[in-house]
Amino acid sequence: MTVREVILLGNPLLREKSSDAAFGKELETIIEDLKDTLIYLQRKKGIGRALAAPQIGYLKKVIFINARNSKNSRTMTLINPTIVEKSKEMIEVWDSCYSFDVAFFVQIKRHKKIKVEYMDENGRKIVEEFEDDLSELLQHEIDHLNGILATDHLKSGKDIIMREEWEKRYRN
Repeated sequence: MTVREVILLGNPLLREKSSDAAFGKELETIIEDLKDTLIYLQRKKGIGRALAAPQIGYLKKVIFINARNSKNSRTMTLINPTIVEKSKEMIEVWDSCYSFDVAFFVQIKRHKKIKVEYMDENGRKIVEEFEDDLSELLQHEIDHLNGILATDHLKSGKDIIMREEWEKRYRN
């Protein structure tokens, strides 16, 4: 089990664009590290559903999702994901990030539905539509692969809330 340190807001590595991942030993290591790190963080922080490879120092297009407490429960690995379609309809969400140490949330808008093309761990090409919580989650994680953070979507400084306050007001 290898738990990697999460790169935090302010580190220039988070602003780099990732390159495509190739199948092989390196990809296997990245996926294993993502899984181990995410499961560790979920236990330690009590929150979170996914992790992108750049957050643990790999500039490769790989995402691991373990969204078991979500409305749409899923566990999956996405390799070289690309958003190929977005709905016009938007949803407003409170978004946080392990790279923010989940210390605060930002209220931003995301597309209600997206269609994503990706490969699974077996190299199968998949095109799948996601909506609501999984749509906004995948937009967040795919942004990481392009050097974009949730804070980049902020419209106003009034749309930031500390986690403690968010927990009091919004956590179900």
